[in-house]
Amino acid sequence: MEIFKYMEKYDYEQLVFCQDKNSGLKAIIAIHDTTLGPALGGARMWPYQSEEEAIEDALRLARGMTYKNAVSGLNLGGGKTVIIGDPAKDKNEEMFRALGRFIQSLNGRYITAEDVGTTVEDMDLIYEETDYVTGVSPSFGSSGNPSPVTAYGVYLGMKASAKEAFGDDSLKGKTIAVQGLGNVAYNLCKYLHEEGAKLIVTDINEKAIERAVNDFGAVAVSPNEIYKQDVDIFSPCALGAIINDETIPQLKAKVIAGCANNQLKESRHGQILHEKGIIYAPDYVINAGGVINVADELYGYNRERAMKRVETIYDSLTKIFKISKDENIPTYLAANRLAEERINSVLKSRKQFLQKEKNILSESIS
Repeated sequence: MEIFKYMEKYDYEQLVFCQDKNSGLKAIIAIHDTTLGPALGGARMWPYQSEEEAIEDALRLARGMTYKNAVSGLNLGGGKTVIIGDPAKDKNEEMFRALGRFIQSLNGRYITAEDVGTTVEDMDLIYEETDYVTGVSPSFGSSGNPSPVTAYGVYLGMKASAKEAFGDDSLKGKTIAVQGLGNVAYNLCKYLHEEGAKLIVTDINEKAIERAVNDFGAVAVSPNEIYKQDVDIFSPCALGAIINDETIPQLKAKVIAGCANNQLKESRHGQILHEKGIIYAPDYVINAGGVINVADELYGYNRERAMKRVETIYDSLTKIFKISKDENIPTYLAANRLAEERINSVLKSRKQFLQKEKNILSESIS
């Protein structure tokens, strides 16, 4: 991988390598764009097979956060941290405190949060070393675990998608296939069950499947069978790139709406969905509830204010579906356009020169 060539292609600002021998920390912080404000994006811990895989994931996820924050109306740019390691056995206190010190050294250019493989408790350890972290324990005056709020946003986005596909946003009686049953997906299933939806679920974790079957009366199928189910809505809530050449021909759903990141393996798969008449809710729009929630902490967390902003996901998707229909373009392109227009508008408004305060240290040296 030619790192600078990749960064230049998508105009990344910074890539930071973090190593702490004592704790075993090997982390990469990617900052994509700070036009709208400091880069906000979670810290993900995953047993990557190679350093190149970790770098590519950090870069890809950071860019996704730029678009997510922009289209959500947040005054924040996009960034991401990936930690190389198994979250089940490689964690220790000093690892996250060391990461906190690296984040502090960026002087506010990057703000982290919980992500795949990390927890509120991990964020508390980072908070020991830096204020540039969100999603810490409520005892610190924060919002805590963002998963339930992310799920609420996906639920609302699914309703908006159903309205576009079926003419009514009610999910009662709809059959929905949920792929993956992590924290966000479990809470999503709860909302869907309460509205009267019929659930078909899968996961690689048998205990997670048993929980969904017991709590929601869900029907369980094997991971390979989830795509071909005769359902109204397919909800990808596991890892990315699952909308691809192999899975698209199997899908019978009229709607794809889930909480997984980077669902399209390639952009052309979004075009294929558009041509097939499948309503696709762009992932970074529908799953933005968590980041909207933790971003509110930067202003002094107010749950009512945060939840009202999460509810705008419904409106954002309605707008995206209208652009897609009016201009006959895939929904992912309509979403990208909204995000890019906002970034470019702010960039143009910052052309004027601003004199910064003189550096006291520089004065003393001179």
